[in-house]
Amino acid sequence: MNVDIVCVGFGPAMGGFLTTLSRQLVKEDGTPLVESAATPGLPPQVICYERADDIGFGVSGVVTPARSIKTSFPQLDPAQIPLAAPVKHEKIAYLLDPVGASRRSASLRIADALIRAGRWALPYEHNALNLPWVPPFLRKHDGLVLSLGQFMQWVGAQVMGSGTVQVWPSMPVASPLFEDGKVAGVRLADQGTDRKGQPADGFMAGMDIRAALTVIGDGPVGPVGRQLDEKFGLPAGHHQHDWAVGMKFVVDLPPHADLEPGTVFHTFGYPEPEIFGFMYVHPGRIASLGIFVPSWFDNPVRTAYRYLQHWMLHPYLWRHLKGGTLRSWGAKSLQESGRGGEPHLAGDGYVRIGEGSGSTNLLTGSGIDEAWATGSLLAEGVIELLQAGQPFTRENLEQAYVRRRRESWVEKEGRIAEKARDGFQRGVVTGLLGMGLTGLSGGRLHLPGKPLPPHRRVPSVEAYYRGRIPPDEIARLRAECTAKGTGLHSALMDRVGWPTIPFDGKLLVSHQDALLTGGKVQAPAGYADHVVFIDEGACARCGTKICIDACSGQAITPGPNGVPAFDREKCIHCGACLWNCSQPHPTDPGRTNVEFRAGAGGLHSAEN
Repeated sequence: MNVDIVCVGFGPAMGGFLTTLSRQLVKEDGTPLVESAATPGLPPQVICYERADDIGFGVSGVVTPARSIKTSFPQLDPAQIPLAAPVKHEKIAYLLDPVGASRRSASLRIADALIRAGRWALPYEHNALNLPWVPPFLRKHDGLVLSLGQFMQWVGAQVMGSGTVQVWPSMPVASPLFEDGKVAGVRLADQGTDRKGQPADGFMAGMDIRAALTVIGDGPVGPVGRQLDEKFGLPAGHHQHDWAVGMKFVVDLPPHADLEPGTVFHTFGYPEPEIFGFMYVHPGRIASLGIFVPSWFDNPVRTAYRYLQHWMLHPYLWRHLKGGTLRSWGAKSLQESGRGGEPHLAGDGYVRIGEGSGSTNLLTGSGIDEAWATGSLLAEGVIELLQAGQPFTRENLEQAYVRRRRESWVEKEGRIAEKARDGFQRGVVTGLLGMGLTGLSGGRLHLPGKPLPPHRRVPSVEAYYRGRIPPDEIARLRAECTAKGTGLHSALMDRVGWPTIPFDGKLLVSHQDALLTGGKVQAPAGYADHVVFIDEGACARCGTKICIDACSGQAITPGPNGVPAFDREKCIHCGACLWNCSQPHPTDPGRTNVEFRAGAGGLHSAEN
């Protein structure tokens, strides 16, 4: 099929692109701004393919300054969008360890002791220290608390209502179409296959969608963007070694929780010092809350779900959550390399926008506003080229889009923030000091650190727990967990003193129950597995198997001969396996031994 512009992924960046573009493709008298090359007489034909089963499924709750969003919708009334609210109150709290199991450095233990000793003179409550102020670079004043799923459904209605754009969910894109070094469109995923991708009953080969311009906004783990990176490489000096998985709940707050919509909490220090937490309060006594588990947290069995529950049980948060009820649950990977992870933004026939294009601001912790802005900037450039009758060559796209981006606030602030988190490679305290130094100096100062791929930094389980669990006991626990088909993290957490989660059947539920009730995970039949272990021998030799413990949906479990088993009926497409794998790719040490391909299904929740 021939179209003029084909788009991959319907997230905030694509929302910004299609919102801005759709308003200018038709003149006020109803005639096309320019005629379609694919369908003469009509406006340019624009079609967007989204992997998830509906628009807005599987994305997450956010707090955002919303500068670019408000520019696109200057009369925006948050009441038009379910779960949206203006930011009213912001707090940052350092959570001390109330159970004694957290793995804290000597400096943090001394700081904790000093805080407890002087708690009567400090803003101390419920085992936490409230910071007296929110640093200017972290403030979201005049911003919005959003359910990104609800927001994207609202945006989808706007752009499709224009009549100039088509958005097709449940249509995973398998690959770009490469022709003589150019991108000539995309190929949709084959349907009617077995798990290995071989034709089965009802087989239908993926359609080729040919286009003059391919816009890639499929996020940090999207297969199309990653295939472009594999073919063209990254610009010199750039890397994508910094990641995090964000796992969250959407919760009905209990009647006693007296929190105003627009209240924002950010936490650090617990359950492990490397883990950051958040809670955003929506209208209707609903809250989004969760944690970020970063790649520089060197626990070889790092998990997210159980750590999230321990975080919720911290007295500082549990006073607001006790008696609440889980509504939905989800997780996604975050590309934390920011400007330093930027790929080639434009080439012959293609452009990159959004998080996968390195737009996330590492200092402010903001990505939605920046992603939306990159899409809007691209739309302005595309309109300019269409009106001038210029082809979508690399040179023209560099001038029309990349130049705009380089002159924008996204670029200016991204460069300030580029090295803000480098200090975390050397420790939590160093990282926090580095962020503060970068923020307060406007990017002129920072603390150095060198991000490394997981196979060069993650220790063995035995090394990580040296002095806490003897190696022979680790071997026994590993054998028991393998026999039961479970990950190792819970057994190790139990062993070092983490208390049992007191399940209440409402908010504190097992991971399996979250999958069944709060996650709403589905996977249509007829698609190949999208998580593939490239070198099974490397998997068999691997002693950490972080892919199992880090899997957000328990879709990866111990398998025969030491090779993990994958169950796509549980996969929520968070992509954590891709960057947590501690084994290098057999032919490219810059990648891991896990390949994340095109796949359908995943979370069914517009609240996440």
